[in-house]
Amino acid sequence: MKLIKFCVILLFFNPVLAQTELPQNYFDNPLDIPLVLSGTFGELRSNHFHSGLDIKTQQRQGLNVLASAKGYVSRINIQHYGYGKALYIQHPNGYTTVYGHLKKFSPEIEAYIKKRQYAKETYEIELFPKAGEIPVNQGELVAFSGNTGGSGGPHLHFEIRDGSQRPMNAKLFGIKIKDSRPPIIDGLFAYPLDDEAHVNNSRERQKISLTPIADGSYIANEIDACGNIGFGVSTVDQQDGAPNRNGVYNIEARLNGDKVFDLPFERFSFSETRHLNQLIDYAYYKENKKRIQKLFVEDSNPLSLYRDVVNKGELNIQDSLNYNYVIKVKDFAGNERIIRVPIQGTHQDNIPAKQIEKTDYFAAANQAFATEANGMDIYIPKGSLYKDVFLDIDFKEDLVKVHNESTPLHKNITVGFDVSDYSAEEKEKMFIARLGYNNRPIYSSTYKKKNRFTTGTRTFGEYTLASDVTPPKIRPVNFKDGQWISNNSTLKVKISDDLSGIKSYRATVNGKFILMEYEYKNNTLTHNFSDGKVTETENNLKIIVTDNVGNSNTFEAKFFRKK
Repeated sequence: MKLIKFCVILLFFNPVLAQTELPQNYFDNPLDIPLVLSGTFGELRSNHFHSGLDIKTQQRQGLNVLASAKGYVSRINIQHYGYGKALYIQHPNGYTTVYGHLKKFSPEIEAYIKKRQYAKETYEIELFPKAGEIPVNQGELVAFSGNTGGSGGPHLHFEIRDGSQRPMNAKLFGIKIKDSRPPIIDGLFAYPLDDEAHVNNSRERQKISLTPIADGSYIANEIDACGNIGFGVSTVDQQDGAPNRNGVYNIEARLNGDKVFDLPFERFSFSETRHLNQLIDYAYYKENKKRIQKLFVEDSNPLSLYRDVVNKGELNIQDSLNYNYVIKVKDFAGNERIIRVPIQGTHQDNIPAKQIEKTDYFAAANQAFATEANGMDIYIPKGSLYKDVFLDIDFKEDLVKVHNESTPLHKNITVGFDVSDYSAEEKEKMFIARLGYNNRPIYSSTYKKKNRFTTGTRTFGEYTLASDVTPPKIRPVNFKDGQWISNNSTLKVKISDDLSGIKSYRATVNGKFILMEYEYKNNTLTHNFSDGKVTETENNLKIIVTDNVGNSNTFEAKFFRKK
């Protein structure tokens, strides 16, 4: 039986990725400037771990992006959101490097992409060149840095993935970032983890006061506790040359000298990344905009990041015994912060029970849940919730409150509306909306089938029906109708929609498709004349923009260019 338990532990908790087992000095820096980061590997983001290094590009676009090692282009993905323009290079040693948020590609790769975009008449495209079709050498120019997709500013997103396409910490391969500063500790928290446990005369989460010591460590006020408890720490790291508050590399905890918890950010799979919502105290984050990383592993948490975890990281505190709990937070350069937590086992009676707000709607995480009223319905599939919860649901006349945002969802739930009382013309312009700030309707992808509308969502909140009868707006930026624009390198227009949002657009010149790149962050469509598709002196431009409920607007203008 002991042998079986040992094997199970080995399967559940990944062994350390020894740096000596990984190829060192194989991958080169992808930029020819000193590397300064705005984001680290494994950094805690909204519903996911950051899968690479975000490398600053000196607040500029257009820096040379170089192949980190010899290989061939295996994938090109261009989308409005996410990584924007992204390039994937497969290397002979089995690893893949990824370069995201690019402005454009090297001339050879750009021509390869443009040919296929024009053939399919689409900007968004995903391509998988054959092995060896686009070979690259280490240090070869493959692209130019940019700010496309979900980027919050100019930078290069750089990843190294293993043979199973799992992102890994690029620093493990010898990519060096200057870092002389230890992590920052924002707060320490203690959690009673069962009905009998308590911390400082409470069964609720407690923030623990810390006193800084001259050597840079912290000592916590002595804790009175009993039963199964756990800890959580709010922490970030800062590298040299940047003010960004990034993720740390490793958090380790020891109880009376024995290691009981270890969390290194070295590798994960995309299939598990949303389980970040179980690593953090999600409710605290939604309320305070700070993430507490729990130093214990709940039963439903399958994350592979953990190692050397004893008793799920929980501490069983006995009455009248003393304990010394030590947390060590490290960055990849080895800078560390230590928190020492003295614990006195003290059993207390008559402590009020933890408050649980019970409602008429109880949903178990391992079972499907459904309810309906007033022509509205909610369906929560099995596995959508991380834990059992009493749901705050309120069916109103034309709106349903589906719990609240302090509870995370792992899978899509379905919210449905009966629309049989509306005319066909009304239904055509209607959609399901989640109410956002100041109750502004936010479009939620709406599936329409006869008299029933449904939406899939991974966000709790208030949902209602909304109507959009206003078509998108289209406005020229760098030209006017009837103007000569021979000196222009681009053709730009602004597009916007006041409610349901842009769904599609199409542009032609003299009846022929032209490619326009959509940058949603500034609502701009841009055509580059370098594509060579505009060859006439007199040109008739036509742009059709459609929103998510089918409202369309057409913009037409004439412009002139010298041949």
